[in-house]
Amino acid sequence: MTSVPVPIPSRTQFVLDAIKHRILTGQLTPGQALVETELAAQFGVSKTPVREALKTLAGTGLVVMSQYKGVTVRMVDADMAREVYDVRLLLEPEALRRAVRRGASLDAARDALTRADDATDTAERSLANRDFHRALYLSCGNPLLGRMLDEVRDQAALVSAVAWAASPSWEREAGEHREILRLALDGDADGAARALHTHIASFVDRAFPRAAGQAGQEGQE
Repeated sequence: MTSVPVPIPSRTQFVLDAIKHRILTGQLTPGQALVETELAAQFGVSKTPVREALKTLAGTGLVVMSQYKGVTVRMVDADMAREVYDVRLLLEPEALRRAVRRGASLDAARDALTRADDATDTAERSLANRDFHRALYLSCGNPLLGRMLDEVRDQAALVSAVAWAASPSWEREAGEHREILRLALDGDADGAARALHTHIASFVDRAFPRAAGQAGQEGQE
């Protein structure tokens, strides 16, 4: 059986999608080296599309390019996680509030939630959860707001992958997702936004708890 050759114009996109999928589903872990020659051999392409794909991934924050260490999957620590989730907390609940007030269809969110519930492995469930969150904010009526959230979407998924690998909490988050969607479908824009804010904040607090001294200091500011 011969493999179907990938058309030349799409080879970079093919490699990009494959590497991103491996990172976001935990097959490639934070700090792992990404060697052009090895990846080119795995995907059956030259080094050029691999190099271009890695440059794009560096731009989205999923990989880091270093003169000395080469290319590696981005490390996830508490500072990085809180930076990403702070953006989500500022923007995502408001985007959902606007989507609900506009009466936007949430069919895509419902479908993604069903796929997450029916998932048979971690990778499938992770991707469905990403689609669920995107479906909540994409119909907010402000394309720029949607694009801003899309820019941190991959980094948020990387944070989630690391957190779930250390302490799986699928069932809790699935229940929170169902409640967010219920409120949104009921037309409770403010309630859905509050539930989403709590959902995002509680996840990062559980996965990357603040040190006692840091929490106390922030409470005095």
